[in-house]
Amino acid sequence: MRTGKVLQVRYKGKLVGTLAATADRRIAFAYEDDWLRDGFSISPFSLPLRKQVFFPVKNYFRGLFGVFADSLPDAWGNLLLDRMLRKKGISPDTLNVLDRLAIVGSSGMGALTYEPEYGIEACQAGFDLDEIARQCAQVLKTEQGSSQFLSETDNGDGQTEHIYLDELYRLGGTSGGARPKILTEVDGEDWIIKFPAHVDGPDAGRMEYDYSLCARACGIDVPQTRLFPSARCAGYFGVRRFDRADDGGRIHMLTAAALLELDFEQPSLDYHGLMKLTKILTRDHPADVENMFRRMCFNVFAHNRDDHSKNFSFLYDDVKREWRLSPAYDLTYSSTYYGEHTTTVDGEGARPGRKQLLVVGEGAGLGKKRCGQIIDETEETVGEMLGRYLHL
Repeated sequence: MRTGKVLQVRYKGKLVGTLAATADRRIAFAYEDDWLRDGFSISPFSLPLRKQVFFPVKNYFRGLFGVFADSLPDAWGNLLLDRMLRKKGISPDTLNVLDRLAIVGSSGMGALTYEPEYGIEACQAGFDLDEIARQCAQVLKTEQGSSQFLSETDNGDGQTEHIYLDELYRLGGTSGGARPKILTEVDGEDWIIKFPAHVDGPDAGRMEYDYSLCARACGIDVPQTRLFPSARCAGYFGVRRFDRADDGGRIHMLTAAALLELDFEQPSLDYHGLMKLTKILTRDHPADVENMFRRMCFNVFAHNRDDHSKNFSFLYDDVKREWRLSPAYDLTYSSTYYGEHTTTVDGEGARPGRKQLLVVGEGAGLGKKRCGQIIDETEETVGEMLGRYLHL
């Protein structure tokens, strides 16, 4: 299944450029001539639109530029992929990063696709959300899944349901993030439905749903969310995908980690930097700059400390040829192992408050009075709507 050392990158069927492995295991990139004439920079700071062979200078992304690393699955997707490979007799260690991009092919997040594509054939089975949640928990608990299925469950009428590893991979094998999830269609629209990880409580879905409602009440741009019913917990959190247009088309998306070539697993960013990035990339769009400020305030007051650089994204409009801040996502009560915000607030990670928030907002040109209003409104709304989670 090895793809060799070259992979084509496409956007809505158009050839963007070519990825090629170098002798030192970096992945070089060059734009196609036709794309240079009519296309756009897929990563404005790292890959400007010019005829050149680009070489990554950082090694956070296994030799890739961040824009391509954004297409790869994260912890949960990688876990499923590695088990699927072993099931098929393939050692995950034998694959390079281009092989993994080829497996993603056209199934990744965002708009970029990769050829030649190597799809892993997966069986399709019926399922319900509670059963998927049980199987996700089983995957997280064990080192190896069965070669055929992960477990058997009695559905109550004497019949046995099998939820296959193939099905879990088919539904969520290319997803980002650490929590188990599936990418599925709901009422003709593309959605993501999440399930608790081993560190979560059984009602983590309800909490994230409540957080999404509170964030919207705080004036933050949040995608459509739902709480899908369950017989075993308060429900599963679902969010409509914003990297897909209403007509089903794909939207180019970049995380802040990819744009700035940052290691999202390490504290490497301050909200000063996020505000500056938003101003530069969106050409100082006032709604986006203010929305980023609101997200910072929300994360501080709602105790969302896992606010790393991959949890902020931007979308490219290829008609208007402009970048805009994406809707907010991954908003929930969270801590880090070191107890601080992953993205600091004016240099403060442990106990940022009004003072630090004002400095960041004023530094972005929002004005002290406006910043104060947003801070007060956010703190009050969070206290009213999320107090039971925060023990206020």
